[in-house]
Amino acid sequence: MKLTEQQRIQLHGFNNLTKSLSFNMYDICYTKTKEEREAYIEYIDEQYNADRLTKILTDVSDIIGAHVLNIAKQDYVPQGASVTVLVSEGPIVEVPNESLKESPGPLPDSVVVQLDKSHITVHTYPEYHPHEGISTFRADIDVSTCGEISPLKALNYLIHSFDTDIMTMDYRVRGFTRDINGSKLFIDHNISSIQNYIPDEVKSEFDMIDVNIYQEHIFHTRCKLKEFDINNYLFGYTKEKLTDQEEEEITERLKLEMDEIYYGRNISRGSINDK
Repeated sequence: MKLTEQQRIQLHGFNNLTKSLSFNMYDICYTKTKEEREAYIEYIDEQYNADRLTKILTDVSDIIGAHVLNIAKQDYVPQGASVTVLVSEGPIVEVPNESLKESPGPLPDSVVVQLDKSHITVHTYPEYHPHEGISTFRADIDVSTCGEISPLKALNYLIHSFDTDIMTMDYRVRGFTRDINGSKLFIDHNISSIQNYIPDEVKSEFDMIDVNIYQEHIFHTRCKLKEFDINNYLFGYTKEKLTDQEEEEITERLKLEMDEIYYGRNISRGSINDK
């Protein structure tokens, strides 16, 4: 088997690079009344309670080859949940070829590589607009690893674990390790974009923006669903119950909310063309 340049590098001791992935997803819903808002929050809390989030994070641990040392989880009142998983596995015997490729990672059916001293966390944030009838749910997941494997290999599974309208992803490699001659290595794999770790069938469904600082090993990708079907954003009923004027107004509110999250700023109505 022909080895890549990264695989031929001999390190002085353990790989001390820290690779961190932050994955943020947003679900957006139109909730006209207080009762609808409360029902939506209750639904989200049930769908993404601490037990289910723990299952997702332990699956991520399997994908990146980690052994779970400790789990701390909590459901909050009135809403939201958090899970923190401390993981460890040691030591890496052989550098796997799979970990060096810019490609989507697996779903949780196999272990990729072993890690040491890493952690995975998730926090959820259900909330609603007090006047505009918009409710949103955000989940923030952070995967921090040491060693050869990149947490980006868990990205494919994370995307498939949530129903999402907007996704933002940040990836950064920090610190350094040394080769056998003592020279510092500030990154041990090639990466041009987080998008290369997202399957083509997923990318075809989203508009995407990249903001990358290559010399600092910092990568950022934002994603927003291309197709808009108002029925997917009404909680407990369909658009057949709306007048044409109501449908138009609700559509405008929902698209404005999605644009503001996607572009990361407040937007005046009509300043961005409908997608």
